[in-house]
Amino acid sequence: MSESIVSERLELEPLRVDHADEMVHVLTTPSLYEFDGGRPPTLEGLQNRYVLQIAGSGKPGVEWRNWIIRTRSDRRAVGYVQADIIDAVTELAWVVGVADQGSGYAVEAAVAMRDQLVTEGSTCFQAFIHPDHVASQAVAARTGMRRTGELDEDGEEQWATASISPSPAT
Repeated sequence: MSESIVSERLELEPLRVDHADEMVHVLTTPSLYEFDGGRPPTLEGLQNRYVLQIAGSGKPGVEWRNWIIRTRSDRRAVGYVQADIIDAVTELAWVVGVADQGSGYAVEAAVAMRDQLVTEGSTCFQAFIHPDHVASQAVAARTGMRRTGELDEDGEEQWATASISPSPAT
């Protein structure tokens, strides 16, 4: 199981099923799904998703890591980060609720997650981002990734880095 990760303003708390009670409210705004075509989850749907995510992929060489982003000052859940570690490549993802976007939480959480994964041996990172999602592109750039020019089957652009080291302590 993952450990908590602490940054200057945030704590990344390993995912639990009971986080769904809080997170369903964070993920309720339809505009949050503008770039992926998804819809806000129901409580039951989110609980079921968390059960599956916690169980893991079940595939050799594939590890799923998921954390809830929580503010240290008031312990409020504001989003989540996740990493899919597939052999030598770690795919990162982040979501911050609409009410807390623009706060820098996504960058802070993604960098903290990446740095923890580097200490555990990950060196190659990637993310898949909608070509019009400027905010996520900025987060990817701050984690050390750059556009590759490759698109996946959903039309999302691959961002990647061949090798990376932890950022200086904050």
